[in-house]
Amino acid sequence: MKSRTRARALALQVLYEVDMTNHRPGDVLAQRLDDEYGQGQDQLSQELVEFAHQIIFGVYPLAQKMDDVIAEYAPEWPFDQIAAIDRNILRIAVWEFSISGITPLKVAINEAVELAKLYGSDTAPRFINGVLGSLADHQHIIALQFKKGSS
Repeated sequence: MKSRTRARALALQVLYEVDMTNHRPGDVLAQRLDDEYGQGQDQLSQELVEFAHQIIFGVYPLAQKMDDVIAEYAPEWPFDQIAAIDRNILRIAVWEFSISGITPLKVAINEAVELAKLYGSDTAPRFINGVLGSLADHQHIIALQFKKGSS
């Protein structure tokens, strides 16, 4: 797995746990880093830990607003029926390509599909690609919605 994909996977695991349990994201990140990436070869570089941290603390406070945006621009997929893991994959991708601007659209979609292959159901990759394709058509409008909300 590519290094930034590993950081996204870490962020996904943290966001999923927070979503399901309401644990504090900082505590979950610290525990996850200690359990899975603490020592040895699998240790993440400080740069990758920081990237995961940016995703987690970029997505977490905006989760509800992102959910509303996803539901608005991809209405053919009822949001309340989306699996929790898929919901968090979508949130990460939307944050990356519309809010943070650190990841090009196509890369964010490809990375989301890769996470869906690793963590989602058999149909998750196609689902994630379809939803993000719908959202991609509105990328600039979505970005403006978040900029207005933060001013």
